Amino acid sequence: MTIAATSSHPEMDLPGNERAPKQPTQSVNLADLGDDALLELIGQHREDAFRLLIQRHIDRAYAVAYRILHNGPDAEDAVQDAFLKVWTQRGTWQAGKAKFSTWLFRVVTNRCIDLLRKSKVDVTDELPELEDDACDQSEELERTEAAEILEGAMGKLPDQQRIAIVLSYNESLSNPEIAEIMETTVSAVESLLKRGRQKLRDLLKSHSVEILALFTSG
Repeated sequence: MTIAATSSHPEMDLPGNERAPKQPTQSVNLADLGDDALLELIGQHREDAFRLLIQRHIDRAYAVAYRILHNGPDAEDAVQDAFLKVWTQRGTWQAGKAKFSTWLFRVVTNRCIDLLRKSKVDVTDELPELEDDACDQSEELERTEAAEILEGAMGKLPDQQRIAIVLSYNESLSNPEIAEIMETTVSAVESLLKRGRQKLRDLLKSHSVEILALFTSG
């Protein structure tokens, strides 16, 4: 079965060649259903419900993955793995136990951490093409180097601190929302953010000029 997510993301291929049995025509409008109701239908092998769930959540999930990984293909892989888990584990969802978006963010962020541990990106392949203006070239390279330094420092944070900082600063989620996603307490999230910020300050201490340029140039 091939599920087309959205026009901005690649198709998602489920493992194997299984086909869900055809379902009788339903009068209910799936778009009016909440996530729990869609997940119940997915448990009944409803591909149309699965497609709608993907369309409803894929953009936000991809944004989180991309901001953690800064790599489009890897972000797509992380999101695809999360949604494939929804399908392969269909029928096991317990309504009311957790919000689906909370579960999805948790699976995506954990998958991102796995990918970060397994591979190191060759940043030289990502340098922008040089333009004719030498000044523009220099500024762009400085920004690229600063971004690499910041991302390198983020990569050295303990996993939980990195996730908390990405969700807080990049996704602008509140501490209670982050606590729900990470299955911990608000006070624990506050501690993670405090320690993560301090760790970043220590790691970036010798690169203050480069990092400052990242946030002030352009």
